[in-house]
Amino acid sequence: MNNYCEYIHKLFNSIERINFPFDKSRIPSNGIYVLFEEGEKAHNVDRIVRVGTHTGKNQLYSRINQHFIIENKDRSIFRKNIGRAFLNKNNDIFLVHWEIDLTTKEAKEKYLKEINLKKLMETEKIISEYIQKNFSFIVFEIDNKEKRLLLESKIISTVSLCQNCKQSEKWLGNYSTREKIIKSGLWLVNELWKTELNEDDINYLKLLLERGNGI
Repeated sequence: MNNYCEYIHKLFNSIERINFPFDKSRIPSNGIYVLFEEGEKAHNVDRIVRVGTHTGKNQLYSRINQHFIIENKDRSIFRKNIGRAFLNKNNDIFLVHWEIDLTTKEAKEKYLKEINLKKLMETEKIISEYIQKNFSFIVFEIDNKEKRLLLESKIISTVSLCQNCKQSEKWLGNYSTREKIIKSGLWLVNELWKTELNEDDINYLKLLLERGNGI
């Protein structure tokens, strides 16, 4: 078994971290973000807890904004998963309503009248505060969408397959309603346990971070 997971943990931990509130100028138009969470460790450094990117052109900042600032769980699966774990931990029956996706007009017409909007807004605020206080991240630029998505998938798989990357007992994700989150120790349900990084990928990553921009 290779030690690429340890390598990328130490590589990513060597990059200057971005905390909330963040400067938009520090975030490239296209790329990958890697999230770290307060109190989580692996390989003697801060543990990677989520890796993400975007599909639309020039949307990296917008995607991060949806996670950290915009209080709409239906625009950020990351926010939705944090809320699921938070509500489940507290045995809050509002979890049933948190699961409802209100994105479409039809859904709003069908469900909005049933939902306690005050509770929804309060929960969104709590989730924002938790994310802003407990998460930091790094970003690196990759303009090419296909390369970006492939590298994101391989990083996620490498971390999820690592036997030395385990969440702490106090990790909020342990209360998730999604088995994959609990099993992987990551705030993710997609791209887990697939194809790992190889030597060429590692060299490419190193080059990306050394140059500070995409290829």
